[in-house]
Amino acid sequence: MKKLVILTFVFACALNACTTIKPGTIGNGGLSQLSGTWELNYISGPRIAFNGLYPGKKPTIKFEVAEKRVSGNTSCNSFSGTLVADDTTINLTGPFAMTKMACPGEGETTFIEMLKKVGTYSITSDTTLNFMMGDIAIMRFNKK
Repeated sequence: MKKLVILTFVFACALNACTTIKPGTIGNGGLSQLSGTWELNYISGPRIAFNGLYPGKKPTIKFEVAEKRVSGNTSCNSFSGTLVADDTTINLTGPFAMTKMACPGEGETTFIEMLKKVGTYSITSDTTLNFMMGDIAIMRFNKK
Protein backbone atom coordinates (compact mmCIF):
# COMPACT_ATOMS: atom_id res chain seq x y z
CA MET A 1 0.00 0.00 0.00
CA LYS A 2 2.84 2.37 0.88
CA LYS A 3 4.48 1.70 -2.51
CA LEU A 4 1.21 2.47 -4.28
CA VAL A 5 0.87 5.83 -2.49
CA ILE A 6 4.48 6.74 -3.32
CA LEU A 7 4.05 5.67 -6.94
CA THR A 8 0.85 7.71 -7.25
CA PHE A 9 2.60 10.76 -5.77
CA VAL A 10 5.55 10.43 -8.16
CA PHE A 11 3.21 10.01 -11.14
CA ALA A 12 1.20 13.09 -10.13
CA CYS A 13 4.40 15.14 -9.76
CA ALA A 14 5.63 13.98 -13.17
CA LEU A 15 2.37 14.98 -14.86
CA ASN A 16 2.45 18.37 -13.17
CA ALA A 17 6.06 18.94 -14.27
CA CYS A 18 5.15 18.24 -17.91
CA THR A 19 2.81 21.24 -18.07
CA THR A 20 4.69 24.03 -19.83
CA ILE A 21 1.94 26.62 -20.12
CA LYS A 22 0.78 27.48 -16.66
CA PRO A 23 -2.93 27.71 -15.90
CA GLY A 24 -4.41 30.65 -17.72
CA THR A 25 -7.41 31.28 -19.87
CA ILE A 26 -6.50 31.26 -23.53
CA GLY A 27 -8.88 33.60 -25.29
CA ASN A 28 -9.38 36.15 -22.49
CA GLY A 29 -6.42 38.47 -23.10
CA GLY A 30 -2.95 37.96 -21.72
CA LEU A 31 -1.63 34.70 -23.10
CA SER A 32 -3.84 34.70 -26.19
CA GLN A 33 -2.65 38.22 -27.10
CA LEU A 34 0.95 36.99 -27.03
CA SER A 35 0.45 34.93 -30.23
CA GLY A 36 2.15 36.18 -33.33
CA THR A 37 5.46 37.73 -34.36
CA TRP A 38 6.98 40.68 -32.52
CA GLU A 39 9.92 42.90 -33.55
CA LEU A 40 12.25 44.47 -30.96
CA ASN A 41 12.30 48.27 -30.90
CA TYR A 42 13.83 48.97 -27.43
CA ILE A 43 16.28 47.21 -25.12
CA SER A 44 17.65 48.60 -21.86
CA GLY A 45 21.14 48.24 -20.54
CA PRO A 46 23.68 48.61 -23.33
CA ARG A 47 25.62 51.83 -23.75
CA ILE A 48 25.45 51.39 -27.50
CA ALA A 49 22.52 52.97 -29.35
CA PHE A 50 19.78 50.57 -30.46
CA ASN A 51 20.56 51.11 -34.16
CA GLY A 52 24.24 50.44 -33.41
CA LEU A 53 23.39 47.09 -31.81
CA TYR A 54 21.09 46.06 -34.66
CA PRO A 55 22.21 47.97 -37.78
CA GLY A 56 20.89 45.53 -40.38
CA LYS A 57 18.11 43.45 -38.88
CA LYS A 58 16.13 43.80 -35.66
CA PRO A 59 15.55 40.76 -33.44
CA THR A 60 12.13 39.11 -33.60
CA ILE A 61 10.25 36.69 -31.38
CA LYS A 62 7.27 34.55 -32.39
CA PHE A 63 4.83 32.93 -29.98
CA GLU A 64 2.67 29.98 -30.99
CA VAL A 65 0.53 29.71 -27.87
CA ALA A 66 -1.61 26.74 -28.94
CA GLU A 67 1.53 24.73 -29.81
CA LYS A 68 3.40 25.98 -26.69
CA ARG A 69 6.32 27.13 -28.88
CA VAL A 70 8.51 30.20 -29.03
CA SER A 71 10.96 30.98 -31.82
CA GLY A 72 12.71 33.95 -33.31
CA ASN A 73 15.84 35.58 -34.57
CA THR A 74 18.51 37.40 -32.54
CA SER A 75 19.29 39.59 -35.61
CA CYS A 76 21.87 36.96 -36.56
CA ASN A 77 20.94 33.45 -35.34
CA SER A 78 17.58 31.70 -35.16
CA PHE A 79 16.28 30.07 -31.98
CA SER A 80 13.30 27.96 -30.89
CA GLY A 81 12.04 26.29 -27.76
CA THR A 82 9.11 25.56 -25.48
CA LEU A 83 6.86 28.39 -24.30
CA VAL A 84 6.56 28.62 -20.52
CA ALA A 85 4.03 31.37 -19.76
CA ASP A 86 0.66 32.32 -18.36
CA ASP A 87 -1.44 35.51 -18.57
CA THR A 88 1.27 37.70 -16.95
CA THR A 89 4.47 35.71 -16.38
CA ILE A 90 6.94 34.28 -18.84
CA ASN A 91 10.14 32.27 -18.54
CA LEU A 92 12.61 32.60 -21.41
CA THR A 93 15.63 30.96 -19.79
CA GLY A 94 15.54 28.01 -22.19
CA PRO A 95 16.70 25.52 -23.12
CA PHE A 96 16.50 26.72 -26.70
CA ALA A 97 17.83 25.28 -29.94
CA MET A 98 19.93 27.91 -31.71
CA THR A 99 21.92 28.21 -34.92
CA LYS A 100 25.60 29.04 -34.42
CA MET A 101 26.66 31.60 -37.03
CA ALA A 102 29.39 34.05 -36.02
CA CYS A 103 27.73 37.38 -35.28
CA PRO A 104 29.43 40.79 -35.33
CA GLY A 105 28.98 43.22 -32.45
CA GLU A 106 27.20 42.84 -29.11
CA GLY A 107 23.60 42.79 -30.31
CA GLU A 108 22.96 39.05 -30.07
CA THR A 109 24.61 38.65 -26.67
CA THR A 110 22.68 41.62 -25.28
CA PHE A 111 19.38 40.25 -26.62
CA ILE A 112 19.91 36.74 -25.17
CA GLU A 113 21.06 38.06 -21.77
CA MET A 114 18.04 40.37 -21.49
CA LEU A 115 15.61 37.55 -22.41
CA LYS A 116 16.96 35.57 -19.45
CA LYS A 117 16.07 38.45 -17.08
CA VAL A 118 12.42 38.72 -18.15
CA GLY A 119 9.86 37.61 -15.55
CA THR A 120 6.59 39.20 -16.63
CA TYR A 121 5.08 40.79 -19.70
CA SER A 122 2.32 43.21 -20.62
CA ILE A 123 0.63 43.99 -23.91
CA THR A 124 -0.75 47.46 -24.60
CA SER A 125 -3.06 48.41 -27.47
CA ASP A 126 -2.63 44.87 -28.90
CA THR A 127 0.49 46.16 -30.71
CA THR A 128 3.16 46.70 -28.02
CA LEU A 129 4.71 43.90 -25.98
CA ASN A 130 6.73 44.89 -22.90
CA PHE A 131 9.04 42.41 -21.22
CA MET A 132 9.49 43.34 -17.58
CA MET A 133 12.08 42.69 -14.90
CA GLY A 134 10.25 43.56 -11.71
CA ASP A 135 8.28 46.68 -12.62
CA ILE A 136 10.78 47.97 -15.20
CA ALA A 137 10.33 47.44 -18.95
CA ILE A 138 13.65 46.05 -20.19
CA MET A 139 12.54 45.14 -23.73
CA ARG A 140 9.76 46.39 -25.99
CA PHE A 141 8.44 44.85 -29.18
CA ASN A 142 5.97 45.92 -31.88
CA LYS A 143 3.53 43.44 -33.43
CA LYS A 144 4.46 42.57 -37.02
